[in-house]
Amino acid sequence: MRPLRHPLVTARFADWPLAAKSIGGFWAVYTLTVVARAMLGDDPGTVLQNKLVTISVGVVLTGLVYVAVALIGSGRGIRNRALIAGGASFVAACGMAAILILLQDRMRESREEFRYQTKEGSVIVGQGRSIRIERKADEPLVLTLPKLGQLDANERLRYAADTAVIWFFFFAAWSAFYIASVAQNEAHGARRRAADAEAAAQAAQVRALRYQVNPHFLFNTLNSLSSLVMSGRSDRAEAMLLALSTFFRTSLSLDPAADVTLAQEIDLQRLYLDIETTRFPDRLHVEIEVPDDLSDAALPALILQPIVENAIKYGVSNNRKKMLIRIEAEPLPDERMRVSVTNRLAKAGRLQLPVATHEGTGLGLANVCQRLDARFGSRAQCRFGPIAEGGYKVTLTMPVEKHG
Repeated sequence: MRPLRHPLVTARFADWPLAAKSIGGFWAVYTLTVVARAMLGDDPGTVLQNKLVTISVGVVLTGLVYVAVALIGSGRGIRNRALIAGGASFVAACGMAAILILLQDRMRESREEFRYQTKEGSVIVGQGRSIRIERKADEPLVLTLPKLGQLDANERLRYAADTAVIWFFFFAAWSAFYIASVAQNEAHGARRRAADAEAAAQAAQVRALRYQVNPHFLFNTLNSLSSLVMSGRSDRAEAMLLALSTFFRTSLSLDPAADVTLAQEIDLQRLYLDIETTRFPDRLHVEIEVPDDLSDAALPALILQPIVENAIKYGVSNNRKKMLIRIEAEPLPDERMRVSVTNRLAKAGRLQLPVATHEGTGLGLANVCQRLDARFGSRAQCRFGPIAEGGYKVTLTMPVEKHG
């Protein structure tokens, strides 16, 4: 049976891998400097053996500093955690000094010699606690330093204070590194959560805007179908039903938040225009021109649907003359593309008088512009309005991003 862990304790020590790595890294660097220094002397084995005690005690004390910061400083700000870490580092430094003083007399004396030449010509040789002064005319003078335990209390206190100051800066340096790493991870986590929340909000916005298209399109199509049935044109109504079935089967299989290629979007609009051509066989002419190198460019699914619907509703339905609906795409020099939908009068290829268009609510075009902005942001543009030669034109500019 696995032991139960308190969730609060688990949360406080959730960053223990980071603490363990940083503690190991700090003491690894210290160990490397100790090894390098020991190899320069005559007795590296004794030096390393003595320093191994220091390293072992230091690792344990650094771990206790982490425990203090994690337990007391959890959920607090950086300033409070720094104060807690500073206090814990001071206690750890005092503990390190006390332990080293207690163990100092039990450590092996190194056989390493230190020789110094004085200005007076004498040579001072130091080995362990023994100091020998070699003079030219006299016998060498040998001095033996007392052990720490033989010093008076005041001297031992001064030695402990000096040792504690040195180790305080070591523990404080680790604490500063650890707290800075935690703060950096928290900042990255906050930015990541903000980015995830922004992406989720954008996806929700795209879905909501896409769902606005479906009932709008369905209403217009059913209205067209009803007109054909009521006028007795059952053959055209049957053809429209088949095209409508194909259109819905294709469009509803798409992810509302996903992109499609420009070629797929154009194919969907062909299906819809086939439906409307069945309704207006003598008043609707369609032209589509898309370069092959833009066929796999990505754009939101059904982004052109409201534009084409408006062209039918305000151009073909409200005018008894033949109308031209033209869909074209062209690449731009700045790695963007321009996709436009134009509806205008057409007769023998010549432009006619202006057509009064788009007197509706503008919901369709607003939807298109919002979806484009939600998908591409400031890199996209949405422009629409009457054209000088008569008719109406909607132009969408967006980056060329390859689908998939």
